[in-house]
Amino acid sequence: MIPWSPLPPAPSTLIETHAVASTLSEGHRVKAPLVSVVIVNWNGGEMLQACLHSLENCEGRDSLEVIVVDNASSDDSWKSIPPLPYPFKLLRNETNLGFAMACNQGAELGSGEFVLLLNPDSILYPQSISKVVEFLNEPAQADIGICGIQLEDERGRVSRTCSRLPTAVSLLAKSWRLDSYFPRWFPPLFMKEWDHLCTRDVEEVIGAFFLVRRDVWHQLNGLDERYFVYFEEVDFCERARPAGYRTVYFAGARARHLGGGSSKQIRGKAGFYNLRARLQYAAKHLSKRQAQLVVLHTLTIEPAIRLFEAALKLKFKRLPEIWTSYQMLWQDWLTYGIRQVAIYERPPIHQPSGSENAKAA
Repeated sequence: MIPWSPLPPAPSTLIETHAVASTLSEGHRVKAPLVSVVIVNWNGGEMLQACLHSLENCEGRDSLEVIVVDNASSDDSWKSIPPLPYPFKLLRNETNLGFAMACNQGAELGSGEFVLLLNPDSILYPQSISKVVEFLNEPAQADIGICGIQLEDERGRVSRTCSRLPTAVSLLAKSWRLDSYFPRWFPPLFMKEWDHLCTRDVEEVIGAFFLVRRDVWHQLNGLDERYFVYFEEVDFCERARPAGYRTVYFAGARARHLGGGSSKQIRGKAGFYNLRARLQYAAKHLSKRQAQLVVLHTLTIEPAIRLFEAALKLKFKRLPEIWTSYQMLWQDWLTYGIRQVAIYERPPIHQPSGSENAKAA
């Protein structure tokens, strides 16, 4: 196995920090934050502004701290953040370090009992956070490590956001599109057959609203930073199960998630990152033979099927995006070959420290 070495500390700057006076009734001491809200921004534009403003109306706002980690945005969205009525920090990365590493940076800057990963294309309602925290604080829910909530689309409909953890069969079925045409025999990863109207244990909740107990976050060493984007929350849920923690979908709270967000700006490249993350997940969590089968089918059979399917459905605008995704994947695989699998056989995670990755402006 080719040894894996940690990524070097990346140049980052803690640009802005402000605290809002928050006192307890007795002693007038500053109240420690209950929830650290971490938002990773990359060219979020007006979506970021709307997300931050929605936090202003949240119940228990004085128990929140908000950390925005900007991954080298080029739209200056990080410069347009106005003064906010809650404790706030902004960390600016000089290069795009990927979603997982930015989340780890943001979580490390916070001190709340819970870490909430929140996408900038999300809009919270007044009880979006307070209701789920109240639920998790019930004694019967002490073994819940990860929790998601109802997410509605722009029309107000509850989205199907929970997933099954990938297996060799489900990933191969995805390559052959069997999960789309024969879902009864090959259930798709997303639980589209369930209406998401009740609270229940699930295998994985979407990373758009991903609430984790901080002690669980530390025990699992945060997100695996070798996923640039996609599958990092799937990997986290996979690692939480053998550690004894449940993942729960809570239907008693709701937020709005527009979906796509910044990835709409780079559809072809986003497709590549998704495909590569899938192979990385397979190499890390499946047997060597299973991973090899997933890699083989993803690199050869799947692109042909997807191109043919798009042409058959007259979705010609999708053809360049699909081609770009797989072309980048082929180039990546030719460059790294089996090393792409080997470096994911063991999960040593680089946890950057604040002293390494942030310096006062």
